[in-house]
Amino acid sequence: MDIVVLIKHVPDTGAVIRLTADSADIAREDLKMVLNPYDEYAVEEALLLRERHGGTVTAVTLGPEEAQEALRTALAMGADEAVHLIDAAFAGGDALATARALAAALRRIPHDVILCGKQAVDDEVGEVGAAVAQMLGIGQALGVIRLEVEGTAFTAERPVEGGTEVVTGSLPAVITCTKGLNEPRYASLPGLMKAKRKEITRLGAADLGLPADQVGRQGSRTRRLDLSYPPVHSAGKVVGTDAGACGELVRLLREEAKVL
Repeated sequence: MDIVVLIKHVPDTGAVIRLTADSADIAREDLKMVLNPYDEYAVEEALLLRERHGGTVTAVTLGPEEAQEALRTALAMGADEAVHLIDAAFAGGDALATARALAAALRRIPHDVILCGKQAVDDEVGEVGAAVAQMLGIGQALGVIRLEVEGTAFTAERPVEGGTEVVTGSLPAVITCTKGLNEPRYASLPGLMKAKRKEITRLGAADLGLPADQVGRQGSRTRRLDLSYPPVHSAGKVVGTDAGACGELVRLLREEAKVL
């Protein structure tokens, strides 16, 4: 079985985020970056599928030079191969432009199953997996917490409000993964050493046959204009627990909060 995992290099969720001077992006200098946490579930599920059905696991990412660290993490976890889509033309792309480049790469890479996280924790868009499936003309199951593959058929479960939805389909397909699907393994020391020596295939826009106006900022339908910090909230007030507290609370809600 040929298994491909789409991954992304994102800021650590525990890192302190600073904005650039023009507030158009986050400042990445000295910012700790990690493999997208949702993609960890995808890598683990790929490895489990390989253990059950045999085959190979190929990790693919799109991003600048430092994004190869996400690929090294996937290799250290146990992936067999890694492909880095790297080109100045890819910079600033939205979900559509990113999916277009990934789909072009996947047309070159054998795949029975394509796995990825349900979303990236840096932008929370959650559109790339679905867009890749649409561009390749294959099925998809999104936000999956259980996956079974038998031959060329799959059965997936995904949480919905008030219950669980069961999705069935045929391979190849795109499966996006979320918490609850598995427990991602830690990279072993031998895996880390092997990953450092592993050659990573690098592909640019020309290698994929994509013109510059189809990728990156030029190929995007949306554009981020500005970023801002969350508003600073003032400290709350304690009105007490005595008999007059209820009346004081009503007064504050009416006169200060103006919600009554």
